[in-house]
Amino acid sequence: MNRIPLAERMRPTKLTDVLGQEDIIGDGKILTEIVKNKEPVNLIFWGPPGTGKTTLARILAHEFKADFVEISAVTAGKKDVEEVVVRAKTNWNLKIRTVLFVDEIHRFNKAQQDAFLPHVESGLITLIGATTENPSFEVISPLLSRSRVVIVKPLSKEAILNVLKRATETEKIKIINTDTKLKNSKTKTPSISAEALDYIAELSGGDARSALGDLELALNLSNKITKDVVVEAAGKKMPGYDKKGDNHYDTISAFIKSMRGSDVDAALYYLARMVQAGEDPKFIARRMVIFASEDIGLVGNGALSLATACFQAVERVGMPESGLILAHTAIALSLSRKSRATTDAWYTALDLARKTMNEPVPIWLRNAPTKLMKDLGYGKGQKWEAGFHLDKNYLPDSIKDQVIFPREKHPTV
Repeated sequence: MNRIPLAERMRPTKLTDVLGQEDIIGDGKILTEIVKNKEPVNLIFWGPPGTGKTTLARILAHEFKADFVEISAVTAGKKDVEEVVVRAKTNWNLKIRTVLFVDEIHRFNKAQQDAFLPHVESGLITLIGATTENPSFEVISPLLSRSRVVIVKPLSKEAILNVLKRATETEKIKIINTDTKLKNSKTKTPSISAEALDYIAELSGGDARSALGDLELALNLSNKITKDVVVEAAGKKMPGYDKKGDNHYDTISAFIKSMRGSDVDAALYYLARMVQAGEDPKFIARRMVIFASEDIGLVGNGALSLATACFQAVERVGMPESGLILAHTAIALSLSRKSRATTDAWYTALDLARKTMNEPVPIWLRNAPTKLMKDLGYGKGQKWEAGFHLDKNYLPDSIKDQVIFPREKHPTV
């Protein structure tokens, strides 16, 4: 039995063997050009798990004929960094480049990341970091400015299938057309149905390591891998969704923008993804309350009431039934007319207030609790009557002609 995991055995050793990353590998693409130039570059690989970040780092180090040092920010400490620097200095004297690969670099704090700076600047170390989090927020600016950020995308289903087919060829696993034909087959050769292979690719979520792991687990369960065997091997797959990570913000952003664009289907789809991933339904409802004023406002005054009622209902009902309430509200908000009049007016008012905070309130608008203040003209002409209006400027004199809400553009309000 081979103790090395299948995913490790299938790891590419050349850029040309890497599948599914055509945006960064190929003629004129960044990684291919870096290899052609034979000049190491500090890189930050940003992408989800199982997309080949570690593999790419190893391939580049091999192409540069460099000493490849790999550490994980999860387990490494200050001592590990110091040992890398000592090793790099020895390599420098031997005219050998040192490529330091830091997996999950976002887990290093600012002080730990600062420790790399002088050695990256001097060229002693070529740094390649890998992160699943947005480097703009997780990697310190000085380090980021000295590195190229390379986005490593999730693999398409087609790319995952190609990875799996390559593995079946290497492991001598025969692909049979259907589950039925496989079950009726008397061959003793390890076999997998095309349906099962497709299902593994579907489950992977763009993660090649996960796909190869599922294939290996299924192979350990049976010599004839059907879809049912894959289901047993893989178990229930949880969506790739971190409620504190980019996927969380990207999905809620897509949901809001879909409602803004009146695309009901997309809004429901992204809502379903969040619900399936276990997102807090109150978080979704809160965003819809904001949306009702921000993107609908005065052209659909019932929208805010509906969104608020949705939030209250979600609080009281709980999941899974709240999914219906969220869907009801999302559909209504998506189909509603849209207006940014309230939002634009509010931001105009905020900006104007910030610039004119010291402008005095017109004296006739001021409170007049004492006789002296009344004698000075405070509140002069005011009456305690509904809808009472004086033909005077209500704004401070310096901005008396400022229009915050252009009513002529909204005659129905």
